[in-house]
Amino acid sequence: MTEALGLMAQLTGDRPRCERHNQYMPCQHVECQQGSREPAWAAGVRAESDVHAAIESAPEQDVLPKAFKPGGSFFLQALDAPPAIWGRDGEVLWAEGEALVLAGPQGVGKTTIATQLIRARLGLQETVLGLPVQPGKKCLILAMDRPAQFRRAGRRIFGADDEDYLNEHLVVWEGPPPYDLAKRTDILAAMCDKAGADTVLVDSIKDGALGISSDEVGAGYNRARQKALAEGVQVLENHHVKKAGANGGEPNTLADVYGSVWITAGAGSVIMLWGEAGDPVVTFRHLKQPMDEVGPLQLIHEHQSGITTVRHSADLVDMARIGGVHGLTAAAAAEAMFETKKPTPAQREKARRKLDKLVSQRLLIKVGSTTPSDPARWYPAAPDGTHGPSR
Repeated sequence: MTEALGLMAQLTGDRPRCERHNQYMPCQHVECQQGSREPAWAAGVRAESDVHAAIESAPEQDVLPKAFKPGGSFFLQALDAPPAIWGRDGEVLWAEGEALVLAGPQGVGKTTIATQLIRARLGLQETVLGLPVQPGKKCLILAMDRPAQFRRAGRRIFGADDEDYLNEHLVVWEGPPPYDLAKRTDILAAMCDKAGADTVLVDSIKDGALGISSDEVGAGYNRARQKALAEGVQVLENHHVKKAGANGGEPNTLADVYGSVWITAGAGSVIMLWGEAGDPVVTFRHLKQPMDEVGPLQLIHEHQSGITTVRHSADLVDMARIGGVHGLTAAAAAEAMFETKKPTPAQREKARRKLDKLVSQRLLIKVGSTTPSDPARWYPAAPDGTHGPSR
């Protein structure tokens, strides 16, 4: 027995272990066996990661001077609104240099919308949900969650596009990543570097970092995400939610997003999609915003074409016109925007901000409150943006 143990120690002592499954390499776990079908450049990813890690572990005297920036320039040269990858003016759904999380249960269209965004980043369409998308250069898709289903969905969306163009500008990684993204936080940036991509779609977070409900894992994944962003990569992520919101209702807060708080804390924008799996109409809520809130919206998924459109968005200018001499109050606007007869104070405040923004765009005018029982009202602006009805 002693001799056998000694022989095993000699045979295995210098062999590396699989970081994901703690088995001696080559790992026989099914997830690692799937790795044999990865793209040809997969073998070099660890080397790229080691390069990133070596840079990070460079002597302090080499790194620290490069990390400092003059405070005046840092703050005073900042733009009023972040440059938008997806959006316009203050309606920014995906800001440059900040991750966008598309959260929702299974089957509500996260992958459908994410793939349309990738298609727009490839310059093959101009808008998604009516908002412009800035084109990029090359995209990497980490198809880790049910890649066969993702492939079928992508065929519907890319079906009319040129295969050679897609081969040149789009790279897909199928199945689990080579290492857990939360444990080797350089891997995500290294994969993007190896693929030559300036945009990455992570589908989905739970498949790239195991145990994402743990804050340790969540913080590790967020560090990987931030390293990719620091390298100039635009990060788009699909993620899941808890089974239901408060009291079993529709999830509509950041707390309803599954996993560690670092998943949403480290993102610049979080969108919640809600509905039953396969529903053609789903709810869209913008839970975390780089600038102004967009929506809520009702989305229609055209499953045959893979295209998503907006079904309903409250037209506040039209509502003010229909209101005639009574105009439109913030409470009435909130009822329409959030589809409720009893809007909360926060919902009324969001409606008021949206109304005030329309005033700044010279589409509405505001007549302030004269008594506590008579709320402020908004009316359609005349063509010159200066006249409203008399009261």
